[in-house]
Amino acid sequence: MIVPELYEYHLAKDVRAFSSMRRGGVSTGSFCAFNINEFCGDNFDNVVENRRLLATELGITPDNIVMVHQVHDTRCLLVDEAWFQCSAERRRQATEGYDAILTKLPNVCIGVSTADCIPVLLYDPEHRAIAAVHAGWRGTVQRITEKIVQRMQEVFGSCSDKLRAVIGPGISLDAFEVGDEVYARFSEEGFDMSAISRHDEKWHIDLSACNRLQLLHVGLQSEHILMSNVCTFTHVNDFFSARRLGINSGRIFSGIMLKE
Repeated sequence: MIVPELYEYHLAKDVRAFSSMRRGGVSTGSFCAFNINEFCGDNFDNVVENRRLLATELGITPDNIVMVHQVHDTRCLLVDEAWFQCSAERRRQATEGYDAILTKLPNVCIGVSTADCIPVLLYDPEHRAIAAVHAGWRGTVQRITEKIVQRMQEVFGSCSDKLRAVIGPGISLDAFEVGDEVYARFSEEGFDMSAISRHDEKWHIDLSACNRLQLLHVGLQSEHILMSNVCTFTHVNDFFSARRLGINSGRIFSGIMLKE
């Protein structure tokens, strides 16, 4: 029996949070073996089967796994009862153009796809609400993580100092070499460049550290932020890395789900 291999995060008994690894699926080639992202060139039937395998592991139906078609922006999708009353095609259309998801529904796994970008998972134990955030460099420089915490405050009444966060596998400072124009974007947005960058032959940016600083800036407690400290570029045998495998390769799915 094939079982997806998941990198689990232990936030609380009533929530399950994880990042998928490459093993435990049916995809082949650069998508080998577990990939549920249908937008990266994988065989559609394999994606459907991998999605079914994950749903079985989570004890839910495939329809209760919700992911968005990401565009490196900061828009956020709210998944509620009304969303599930729409047709499957309408729900599919409704996931276009978002880079974060919020919900309070139990047994609904929300998540984002990454392959060097930074996944951020958020949990509000007080209001039993969750969020998943895709923070590539473009989203990070637009402060997507800060904005989603603020959105949780608006929608659920979340208190920042009560939130728990996971910063999942992504490209590390050592591996993320960028051009001067990317460094300039971060500097122009007022980030503490001494804390998130280093210059070797070229500039390097620490996206995980930058998103952690955003969480601290909006009021999360340091002890409530769990860092995976996994570099996807370095650990390409375990996690997908677009810089190592190319764009036409699988994606990590970082998901979070409230248990009943």
